[in-house]
Amino acid sequence: MNQRAFQIIVFALLGMIILPGCAGQQDILTLDNRLSVVEERSAATEQRSLQFDSRIDEYIKNGEDLRERSAGQNVLIDQLRGEIRVLWGKLEETEYLLKQKIKAFEDSKGKQKKQLDRIEQMISANMDRIVHIELYLNLETTKSELKLEKEPQTTSDIPSKEELSAGKIYKSAKQAFAQSDFETAREEFQQLLQLYPQSPQADNAQFWLGETYYREKWYEKAILEYQKVIEKYPKGNKVPASLLKQGFAFSSLGDQANTRLILTELVKKYPESNEAKIAKQKLKRLKP
Repeated sequence: MNQRAFQIIVFALLGMIILPGCAGQQDILTLDNRLSVVEERSAATEQRSLQFDSRIDEYIKNGEDLRERSAGQNVLIDQLRGEIRVLWGKLEETEYLLKQKIKAFEDSKGKQKKQLDRIEQMISANMDRIVHIELYLNLETTKSELKLEKEPQTTSDIPSKEELSAGKIYKSAKQAFAQSDFETAREEFQQLLQLYPQSPQADNAQFWLGETYYREKWYEKAILEYQKVIEKYPKGNKVPASLLKQGFAFSSLGDQANTRLILTELVKKYPESNEAKIAKQKLKRLKP
């Protein structure tokens, strides 16, 4: 309660006392006591009002501080969100570049593999051409046939029935091979080896027997047949070719260690052979 309101109350009470007439001493004391109580209550009310105003001011101030802090936090949050967006952008860019590099590497690796496959296909095709040339030009002539061409025949130089029979079977098997009839060729090469194991065509028959399996991608069996050429006919003319095709067979099976081992042996033992030249090219393309 303010001071003016208090004065109004006092004057009203005085008026009530004066109007009826002069009051007694006791009434004056009673009035004075009441005024004291009113003053105390007014003072208490005023104090509470001041405290309330102070609290309101404090709340307002705290609210302003809170708003300022909230605004600052909002700015900080916006900054952090912006940084996060930038980081995500960089991460996506890095991921994209990484994928591009991986793709480029895989493409390059795929091209190298295709080139190697083409080379091996060319080698295989060349082997086929050699077969046809041998058939038409008869390059794999037996020792007996060479003697017949170079020297007059005597009774001792005439090829035996065994050699003639072995040569006939061998020629038939080679013709079947050239026509990609590998099953027939295989049967006839095996027949020659069983009937005439010591004939001049035996080592060649053993090699081409391995080739029938190789052409059908039966690489494990081809490796074993090539090994028989190496072990049974170590001085024959098909040993370098057998080593080369063994290396290719292991490569087709994904066995790079044995591929490297066998081709290195070929280059070391037969450095001047055509097979060694092919082996060197193959070794260059093997993984380290």
